Amino acid sequence: MKFTHSSNAAQFAHANSVILPLGADQLLSPSLQAADQLLGGAIQAAIDSGDLTGKLQNQHLFLNPQGSPQRILVAGTGTSDKLNAKKFRQLTTSAWAAMQSNTGDLVHNEIAMAASTSLDEADMVRLTIESLQASAYNFNQFKSQPEDQPASVEIQLVAPASAKQTTQSTATAAAMDMCRDLGNLPGNICTPTYLAEQASAMAATSTKVTADILEEEQMRELGMHCLLSVGTGSVQPSKLIVLNYQGGKANDAPHVLVGKGITFDTGGISLKPGAAMDEMKYDMCGAASVLSTMQAVIDLDLPINVVMIIASAENMPAGNATKPGDIVTTMSGQTVEILNTDAEGRLVLCDALTYAERFAPASVVDVATLTGACIIALGHHTTAVLSNDDSFAQDLMEAGKQAFDAAWQLPIGDEYDEQLKSNFADMANIGGRPAGTITAACFLARFAEKYKWAHLDIAGTAWNSGAKKGATGRCVPLLVQHLVNQA
Repeated sequence: MKFTHSSNAAQFAHANSVILPLGADQLLSPSLQAADQLLGGAIQAAIDSGDLTGKLQNQHLFLNPQGSPQRILVAGTGTSDKLNAKKFRQLTTSAWAAMQSNTGDLVHNEIAMAASTSLDEADMVRLTIESLQASAYNFNQFKSQPEDQPASVEIQLVAPASAKQTTQSTATAAAMDMCRDLGNLPGNICTPTYLAEQASAMAATSTKVTADILEEEQMRELGMHCLLSVGTGSVQPSKLIVLNYQGGKANDAPHVLVGKGITFDTGGISLKPGAAMDEMKYDMCGAASVLSTMQAVIDLDLPINVVMIIASAENMPAGNATKPGDIVTTMSGQTVEILNTDAEGRLVLCDALTYAERFAPASVVDVATLTGACIIALGHHTTAVLSNDDSFAQDLMEAGKQAFDAAWQLPIGDEYDEQLKSNFADMANIGGRPAGTITAACFLARFAEKYKWAHLDIAGTAWNSGAKKGATGRCVPLLVQHLVNQA
């Protein structure tokens, strides 16, 4: 899809198809009046007959015998006090479903001008672009006979004051598709080496970005034995992937994004149950989120400095794999007793968080599909935020609110940190069943004491299971909005 912006609601004669909103009050906007004239009064007649009510999801497709536009869809938006983000997404996707025969043509879309007391114009532009892009997404590159892909279509959004939002949302929607693609790739394709290649290719597209791929020997020299311990049972070499985007002043402290890149997680020696283990290809969705966000930063040419770090490994059982009870030394010098090899995400992230210190960051956000406990706490709707700075956590939640990418803060503190005590090392890598998401964050917090830090647990939001199985692209909208706010 290609999205363009227009500030002129009256000029739609050049489009092949038009989508126009009608509220429950049934008042015709200037565009609806012009369309009604083109159709010889058919819109008003449909209202008078009760076929077109303006209620939410009530819609009517008119064919124009006069020529262009060939099709005019009038979509009911309901009452302004009931049109929230969820209903607006549904409205957008259902209206688009009715126009799917118009692939390859220009669609003039005034749905972003619907009346709502809870959504402003920029909100509607964002929701329209992201909803339409998501509805058009299809991952079928590995099918021998893939379904026919619809031709590219241009959507002209009419929203007089929101050209900037159109640009941001287009970049965000494209980044979400990239994140979905990376997440949906099978583990035999998307390896740590593959992620490193994608990052290097991204860096090559911009003079503002440099890439640095740390191999196992380099990580060993740095003392990243915790990260390396996760990949010892795999034939795939682990990687630390670093992209450095210099869009701000040379001396500006960068905002750092750290992603968990476990490209497949069997659980290691602490082997997971076989049911749904295929979904553990999604254990690199934190890495996919930060890499895709970096692409949006490049596309938007944000005037800030951003560093992306991906700690990537494959967690496999083998004769040389890390065992429960093994003790490893982190890059920070702290030691960890590994009681469960399936709590591996925190083991790769802790060394990446220590590595982030060298950039003297303004802030650090790590993103990870870290704990099943997060799904118990927040379900599949909301990302967990845990931070050593409450104000920073609030900023991230506000970015999520702006982006309609919900996040909620959970506490961390000494009383939870106590659960990580080990008889034999500085800490254990698990703290028992109670408050599993919180104790995981407490573990990470020990390696983030020198800067402002937040942890996003996306275990419940990064992918869908069942008939709609697939990566969601979250929390790219939150991260992009966070960086836009910093800029």
